[in-house]
Amino acid sequence: MQYGHFDDENREYVITRPDTPRSWTNYLGDTQYGAIISNNAGGFSFYQSAADGRFTRMRFNSVPMDQPGRYFYLRDAESGDFWSSSWQPVGKPLEQFKSTCRHGTAYTQIDSEYSNIKTESLYFVPIGQTFEYWKLKVTNTGSKPRKLSVFTYVEFANFWNHSQDLVNLQYSQYIGRAKFEDGLVQMAVNDNLGRNWRDFNGENNAQLSWMTLLGSEVSGYDLSRETFIGPYGSYEKPDVVASGVSKNSTTYGDNSCGSLRTEIELAPGESKEILVLLGVGDAQIEGKAAIESHGDFAKVEEELAKVKNYWHSRLESLSVETPDKNFDSMVNVWNIYNCLITYAWSRAASFVYNGERNGLGFRDTVQDILAVLPAITDEAGQRLELMLTGQYSNGGALPVVKPFQHKPGATPMTPEHEFRSDDCLWFFNTIPAYVAETGKVDFYNKVLPYADQGEATVLGHMRRALEFNLERSGANNLPCGLAADWNDCLKLGYHGESLFVAFQVRLGLGVYADAAKLVGKPKEAEWALAKRDELDAAIQKTCWSKDHFIWAIAEDGTVYGTHESTEGSVYLNTQVWSVLSGAASDEQAATCMDTLDRELATDYGLQLCAPPVTTMPVRIMAARLFNPGTKENAGIFNHPQGWAVIADCMLGNGDRAYKFHTSYLPASFNDKAEIRGSEPYVHCQSTHARYSPMHGAARLPWLTGAATWCYYSSTAYILGIRAELEGLRVDPCLPSSWPGYKANRLFRGMNIKISVSNPNGSQKGVASMTVDGKPVEGTIAPIELLKDGSQIEVVMK
Repeated sequence: MQYGHFDDENREYVITRPDTPRSWTNYLGDTQYGAIISNNAGGFSFYQSAADGRFTRMRFNSVPMDQPGRYFYLRDAESGDFWSSSWQPVGKPLEQFKSTCRHGTAYTQIDSEYSNIKTESLYFVPIGQTFEYWKLKVTNTGSKPRKLSVFTYVEFANFWNHSQDLVNLQYSQYIGRAKFEDGLVQMAVNDNLGRNWRDFNGENNAQLSWMTLLGSEVSGYDLSRETFIGPYGSYEKPDVVASGVSKNSTTYGDNSCGSLRTEIELAPGESKEILVLLGVGDAQIEGKAAIESHGDFAKVEEELAKVKNYWHSRLESLSVETPDKNFDSMVNVWNIYNCLITYAWSRAASFVYNGERNGLGFRDTVQDILAVLPAITDEAGQRLELMLTGQYSNGGALPVVKPFQHKPGATPMTPEHEFRSDDCLWFFNTIPAYVAETGKVDFYNKVLPYADQGEATVLGHMRRALEFNLERSGANNLPCGLAADWNDCLKLGYHGESLFVAFQVRLGLGVYADAAKLVGKPKEAEWALAKRDELDAAIQKTCWSKDHFIWAIAEDGTVYGTHESTEGSVYLNTQVWSVLSGAASDEQAATCMDTLDRELATDYGLQLCAPPVTTMPVRIMAARLFNPGTKENAGIFNHPQGWAVIADCMLGNGDRAYKFHTSYLPASFNDKAEIRGSEPYVHCQSTHARYSPMHGAARLPWLTGAATWCYYSSTAYILGIRAELEGLRVDPCLPSSWPGYKANRLFRGMNIKISVSNPNGSQKGVASMTVDGKPVEGTIAPIELLKDGSQIEVVMK
């Protein structure tokens, strides 16, 4: 079943049925002022932090999952009938109510028609501002005049910290006040305290937000939720809307809302507009300043154009034209937009993440940077430096870096038993990619502080990352899993050994050796390569089991993931990383990837392992806590899917890499939305696997490493376009059915045009390359030959 379609020309996803299986969402604003909005105008707004700066209310795990939100209620004065400009919350019968939602890049427009009234509701946050616009256009499409009342509705949080607001009611319901003065609503939490509202984590400041309505006279208001909704009312049928009479209520504790009423009279064919501004700060200062600078309809159109230009420019680092329209829609718009949103908010703000991850998860963020490097190179470089300062001098890392609180050089050391084994190993994917994208080899020599004490060059940080794992190795000379490796459900402890981390360390040692050579430190390179040889010997001695690599080795010597195991016999991560790291021999690489395809592949993606874990000790394999076929327990965890695509591309298996890619690509399920459930335009953390009766159901959308690795694997390995220090590599690994593709890539300030021809239905291999007509050996277009507008032409074998 299909609920919408991709509009690539406008870079929008158009939802044509409002009764989507789950709320389908979009993000507004930036890391200063953020917001989430659903296709039915549900969602919440927050200042800097979704955990500590959420000033409008959200109730998680509710039905519907997106309420409350940003609502316009309309009421006909003659009939008393009322509805909302979005289908929900009133929910009129769909045979009478028509609605289309256009989710764009940081804006959403919801157009509806009911009872001969057309409404167009536009929501976005102007660039660099700490308020949001709601613009409503109302048109009378009927043949008789209409008199309408329009009511706004937003529900304010009683405290900006989500748990204080929703749980500690004996406190939070006694600290809020809302009043209406000079045409503005002022919502104040702890109004008795100082007015430095920007310091929302401080203990001595009020938390302030405001709202206003422009374009039509305010004829009434209600700031008490209980008065507006009624003690036995609902968002579907608020008492005030049903009666048509505002009570001009204020609050002194309890629960506050922002409902402003205005009256509209429309002749047949006539349209009128109203404008709502909702933001943070003092209504008499920040509110009035926003009205003065941004409070007219011409400014709204100007600011919307700025939002579109800002985001669209960030999407233009790569555009492609391939035989697969779903591939194009994701690469050109939604996958990179998904990556940029994930980069901005890490795992801290969604309809599922409700504040338990407040900041930038270390290992997630270092990976997230990888995908956005071509799009926002300078910003990503600054973020990478921030994350490097989240590394301790012992080589481990902070689990979460909070940009608004982080103090390099003065952060207390994390207790030894809490360190994870993979955190700083992601540097070896992202740092060389940044150097290749920019050409700045001297980045390796840049000195940055550690989180706790001391400082080192970037190369020094990388060395400490490797030493951290090498110093914590187990009985088989493999790195220990510590509190967790990438898989949080694998609890190997300080003596159990992680093969996944061993492969990461192997990759890191090679990357470090290459970097050391670049900066003139051959002795460092020799050290790294010698350590890699030792690790290779340990891996080959212990870790191969008939037709695949094992999973891990516990402290007691138990080997998990052998060919004889009845649970978790085949583990996705160790198969693909044996290839990515170069640890597998050619025969092993081919064999283990065949095993992976045979045992883990499904129509909706690759399972993380198989069979499910049902009896293994929970203290080691915590995946057993999950229902079989979900998340880490043989579910389709989408984060590592891109690794499998990369592995098969490295082996030249273009058809299988494309099969794996397509199997979990959100757009592949646009016509099966009733199975997927979640948005078909963004990635989800996990999908139910074949062991689940809900096979194909995808959950936890938007904020996931799946977006990063899907974008990176599809662009850098299927298309084969990736930055190298020497120039731009074009080395495709395509499905044999593709005759080729065209692309435009922004690289070091130059727009490069790329044309790939595949006349013989090849999967891998370049027969020839030219740059502006000049033949080039190999697969790298040298930087000295490239200029703005250069044309790279590749013919595959």
